Amino acid sequence: MSSSSSQLKPVGLIDGKLRPCPDSPNCACSQNADQQHLIEPFQFNGSRSEAWSRLKQALLTQKRVTIITDSSNYLHLEFRSVILRFVDDVEFLLAENVIHVRSASRVGYSDLGVNRRRLETIRRAFNQLNL
Repeated sequence: MSSSSSQLKPVGLIDGKLRPCPDSPNCACSQNADQQHLIEPFQFNGSRSEAWSRLKQALLTQKRVTIITDSSNYLHLEFRSVILRFVDDVEFLLAENVIHVRSASRVGYSDLGVNRRRLETIRRAFNQLNL
């Protein structure tokens, strides 16, 4: 494994929001201003705590994931690719009636849409769960 794939690139909140994506196309974020990186947040009805629990259950259906930070309104996870073990950082931020999302590769330039597809897969699992 490349040492750069295991080094943590900046993640976390800036002024209460997820970090914007870098210029490279290997990132998707619901709080990004530019259309290249923009993805819709997860919508929910009901309580914030129910939605947060539902998200965590949806994440249990995913493979090769490690929870790094788990707070009352912010999650940071690492996803590893199968063969080369590249790390992608995935973040969720709980807000009013939405969960903001961000998924970004730590290395490389293009991810061939992997991060966006991952978030859409998690969204489908989230929407299918009924607690």
